[in-house]
Amino acid sequence: MRPRLSRRRLLQGAALAAVPYALLPDPLAGAQPESVDYPPAEWQPASTSNYTPSDRPVGYDIDRVIIHVTQETYTKTLAIFVNPQKKVSAHYLVRSADGHVAQCVHEADIAWHAGNWDYNTRSIGIEHEGWVDQPSYFTNALYEQSARLTAAICDKYGIPKDREHIIGHYQVPGTDHTDPGPHWDWVRYLRLVNFA
Repeated sequence: MRPRLSRRRLLQGAALAAVPYALLPDPLAGAQPESVDYPPAEWQPASTSNYTPSDRPVGYDIDRVIIHVTQETYTKTLAIFVNPQKKVSAHYLVRSADGHVAQCVHEADIAWHAGNWDYNTRSIGIEHEGWVDQPSYFTNALYEQSARLTAAICDKYGIPKDREHIIGHYQVPGTDHTDPGPHWDWVRYLRLVNFA
């Protein structure tokens, strides 16, 4: 036999139901978000099927930053990274409009971004929203925020801030990619990295 609700309990329930949802306590309040390696970044995790867990730089030295262009929008790139069937990821993604940085794979882990296992193990991959043939995506905000990120990575791992160690995806041995493409301003970018 079910216990009967008292008139008081019934009224309390009705009063609670009348409270706008936005005023109710957040059930996730106090929950800790996943920590990021670069504090300005937002954590947007890739599927665990799209990278290799590791303990870098203990297991592998990190001596490169590889610059990519997504050939896709920011939102669709995040969707690709969470799709376990895509088998691709990058450590970071930089949005074109405002330079917002998302971290998708921890730096200690091996993102699958270069198409070359050796280069994946020794690099941090940074994707940039846009298309190689559309320079309008390479905004001031994108360059500036990406350069700050790259400078922080170089400082953290003792990577020289030069073109030998900050490379384009097209420079990875065996790749058929052309990104970041002919419109990427390497002189400007390296200057921003060195002054960040």
